[in-house]
Amino acid sequence: MRTYHCLPLFIWTYMFYAVDAIPLQEKANSGLPSKRMMSLTKDDGKMLHRTKRGWMWNQFFLLEEYTGTDTQYVGKLHTDQDKGDGNLKYILTGDGAGSIFVIDENTGDIHAAKKLDREEKSLYILRAKAIDRKTGRQVEPESEFIIKIHDINDNEPKFTKDLYTASVPEMSGVGTSVIQVTATDADDANYGNSAKVVYSILQGQPYFSVDPESGIIKTALPDMSRENREKYQVVIQAKDMGGQMGGLSGTTTVHITLTDVNNNPPRFPQSTYQFNSPESVPPGTHLGRIKANDPDVGENAEMEYSIAEGDGADMFDVITDKDTQEGIITVKQNLDFENKMLYTLRVDASNTHPDPRFLHLGPFKDTAVVKISVEDIDEPPVFSKISYLIEVDEDVKEGSIIGQVTAYDPDATNNFIQYSVDGHTDMDRIFSIHPENGSIFTLKPLDRESSPWHNITIIATEINNSKQSSHIPVFIRILDINDHAPEFAMYYETFVCENAKPGQLIQTVSVMDKDDPPRGHKFFFEPVPEFPLNPNFTIVDNKDNTAGIMTRKDGYSRHKMSTYLLPILIFDNDYPIQSSTGTLTIRVCACDQQGNMQSCSAQALVLSAGLSTGALVAILLCVLILLVLVVLFAALKRQRKKEPLIISKDDVRDNIVTYNDEGGGEEDTQAFDIGTLRNPEAREDSKLRRDVMPETIFQIRRTVPLWENIDVQDFIHRRLKENDSDPSAPPYDSLATYAYEGDASIADSLSSLESLAADCNQDYDYLSDWGPRFKKLADMYGGEDSDRE
Repeated sequence: MRTYHCLPLFIWTYMFYAVDAIPLQEKANSGLPSKRMMSLTKDDGKMLHRTKRGWMWNQFFLLEEYTGTDTQYVGKLHTDQDKGDGNLKYILTGDGAGSIFVIDENTGDIHAAKKLDREEKSLYILRAKAIDRKTGRQVEPESEFIIKIHDINDNEPKFTKDLYTASVPEMSGVGTSVIQVTATDADDANYGNSAKVVYSILQGQPYFSVDPESGIIKTALPDMSRENREKYQVVIQAKDMGGQMGGLSGTTTVHITLTDVNNNPPRFPQSTYQFNSPESVPPGTHLGRIKANDPDVGENAEMEYSIAEGDGADMFDVITDKDTQEGIITVKQNLDFENKMLYTLRVDASNTHPDPRFLHLGPFKDTAVVKISVEDIDEPPVFSKISYLIEVDEDVKEGSIIGQVTAYDPDATNNFIQYSVDGHTDMDRIFSIHPENGSIFTLKPLDRESSPWHNITIIATEINNSKQSSHIPVFIRILDINDHAPEFAMYYETFVCENAKPGQLIQTVSVMDKDDPPRGHKFFFEPVPEFPLNPNFTIVDNKDNTAGIMTRKDGYSRHKMSTYLLPILIFDNDYPIQSSTGTLTIRVCACDQQGNMQSCSAQALVLSAGLSTGALVAILLCVLILLVLVVLFAALKRQRKKEPLIISKDDVRDNIVTYNDEGGGEEDTQAFDIGTLRNPEAREDSKLRRDVMPETIFQIRRTVPLWENIDVQDFIHRRLKENDSDPSAPPYDSLATYAYEGDASIADSLSSLESLAADCNQDYDYLSDWGPRFKKLADMYGGEDSDRE
């Protein structure tokens, strides 16, 4: 069988060949008439026979992307068994059979029904067979053939990314690799130049270049500075056909950033900085900030500030703010305007991460001068110490000086200082201070046992400016003196058995003392001097601040003596020696053989009287009720006595209350001052009651003399009113005298005693002119008859 392959003309110019006599399948038992056997043998002399193939076929080639109006012819299948009478039928199976590739079943012509794309599928494998239409049997074994799609340049190069991002350190040398870009072409790389890509740079010159084959982008200029330009946009083109005319191309964009290197030293924008500081600022105060500029970024711009030299290196410091890269000038020690008013510092700013490649450019630091002026302010007084400790004996006399504090004005004016005690720290007003020299003295007695420490605060204030003041604590320790006598540590209930033997210990006493001697307590026990030898008991000093009470005789009788009083003299060994007498009450009790108390004398007496405990309680309740009744009766009687003697509103107190007291006669001048009746001025000074002390002392007001041009009755009423409202007046049972003689009369004396001594008779006719009050006198003395009578 032969196969005729028809292709377009421009394909035939590249490739054409025919494959002749390629057997696909041979069958020995095939009954096809087209098969011939030709055999040739060397041994038996027989001729070798050549078997003729039934199918003749070629490998087909088809051009992709066919754009013609007719279907593209692929080729023709033919078998030797085909006589041209239409008895055979050709059938095509395999990849794309019936859809992409169609065959004429009568002639065996194959056509491509669709436009093919090599990039989608470059190879198709099909199978063909010829069938006898009458018998339905294959006249030839099934044959397989291949259809290859020839490539054309229909795909442009495509980059793996639409946008590339890259970076390269600034100041890099020429040819430093930045990034590699890659473009791919879907065309067949093994067929022609359709897939051969060449790279070129469209934008980004003269800063960068690209390798045409590898696509590696490199720097093209030396010493590119980030500070001048940081970001670049580079456009790269990829073109197929080896970059020749007519090739397809694609582009991509590359963003390239220059990264920073430490190639710039810090620089201060000004050479001198000026700051002011009050002298009262505390250490650690921030005075100001300085900053050196560094065009680098990140750690390359990090710098550190330090004081290089200057007269204020000990007074000031500079710290670095890591966030803002600023130098903060701070106060290191207390400033004093009077000591120094101006400081000059030299501050360095240097990079902390220098790059060794650029050290040849010079030192990576800069220096600036910082001047600090100290401002004078009115400072408060300063004490010579931060606190004072004063120790004083507790027996110091009131008004004694116990210590002194001193303060001074640190300002140049040196104002005077006034001292005082903060009243909130000395509520009891125990201490005071001299306002001028600061001497502290006591106002009250001190007692270590009640308050061993006193913590007061002294205030020093400038006289010219009371707002400027300082406080200082003063700790006053009260030193102990031996001013308390030792005493029994507790109340002892001591008893002695009736059957006690001599030398038995019946009680051990201990002592306490409020004092606190530095060498500790040491107490001694002795009998009192008045009774140096007690026949009943013995006091034994144990030499350990305790004493034992021992019996001295054989047996005690509670009927003869139920209670013994044993005085004990106790004294200490401090100076001055303090002693006291403690009396121990010892009861005589009945005890068993083991010395356990059974009953004592007080209980025995009660039992002997035949009174029970209930009876004693009843007696006590009765006594208590009687006491309550007596108190109530006394209170009612006192309330009755407080009622006024004169209740009537019309009473003018001219009644005399008589108490049957004749007095002592004229010689008795203690009962009442008669001169008051004759001299009103003597009564004018109000006197307090001498028999009862008034509850409240009122201010005594002097009254206006009432004897000047005033009527006697009006005088009496006014006196009555004064005594009624005067809390210091005598009680109601006292005699109040309101007699008033008045001033001298224009008629002189009316006494008849002096008329006998006159040379002539007295004329009393003028009494008739004095009004009705003197009518009786005028009748008595106005006429001669009256004189005779």
